[in-house]
Amino acid sequence: MELFIQQLLNGLTVGSVYSLVALGLTLVYGILHIPNFAHGALYMMGGYVTLTAMSQAGLPYGLAIVVSMVAVGLLGVLMERLVFYPLRDAPPLHDKIAAIGILLFLEAFAQYVWGADYQTMPTPYGNVITVFGLTLTVQRILIIASTVVIMILLYLFLKKTFIGASIIAMAQSREGANLVGINTNKVAMMTFLLSGGLAALAASLASPINLVFPGMGHLVILKAFVIIILGGMGSIPGAIVGGYILGFSESLGATYVSNDYKDIIAFVILVIILTVKPNGLFAKEGH
Repeated sequence: MELFIQQLLNGLTVGSVYSLVALGLTLVYGILHIPNFAHGALYMMGGYVTLTAMSQAGLPYGLAIVVSMVAVGLLGVLMERLVFYPLRDAPPLHDKIAAIGILLFLEAFAQYVWGADYQTMPTPYGNVITVFGLTLTVQRILIIASTVVIMILLYLFLKKTFIGASIIAMAQSREGANLVGINTNKVAMMTFLLSGGLAALAASLASPINLVFPGMGHLVILKAFVIIILGGMGSIPGAIVGGYILGFSESLGATYVSNDYKDIIAFVILVIILTVKPNGLFAKEGH
């Protein structure tokens, strides 16, 4: 029983990281209908900026995360202005090709600046504690708690602020949002800012447990796409629930099935759920 609960906690940790990444991805898809393949590169850049802020600038872990969220959020805005905005009237394929181009460019940039070696990120929360016979690091508790706080803040932002309401309105209908006087350009920039910030936060929280390297976003973004398809394209509740479904399934599957197959579990779950609900768990009825 203790092993089962331990794996649930591990699943909660992994699911929290997946949910943060998928939230940023689904926000962009929800309002612009762009599958941002470069989101994994933003995740990777978030890890490197946090690591550099700590090792080179001597910033504490918490402040380094804030710097990373702002820097990667602004990088996301730059992507939207310089790449996606000029392509707004182009065929949909052009957005996808451009996103892949950004992904390759940022990975090459990271490899040139920081090298191809795997790097470890220090954390002041690496100590291990035992609670009711369960062993876990304070870093894992931080990941879970931070994710819950961010989700609550994001909910309040979307429901209680004008900008949040504008994002929801634009997700429902871009043309309708334009008609009622919403500045869709500013909303798009804000969405990319949030998306980049969430990716940087996820990477900064997960990197002390994993490692920082140029390809660290590959598997994460692949699973994030599985999550948003599983939860329903553009659905925020779907991104959260899908992230935790995947996290729990991987953790339990690695323990009770085989660790070798844990990355395949995501796609098995996707096939099963789409067989029952072809549009995802929380699919929107229309745009």
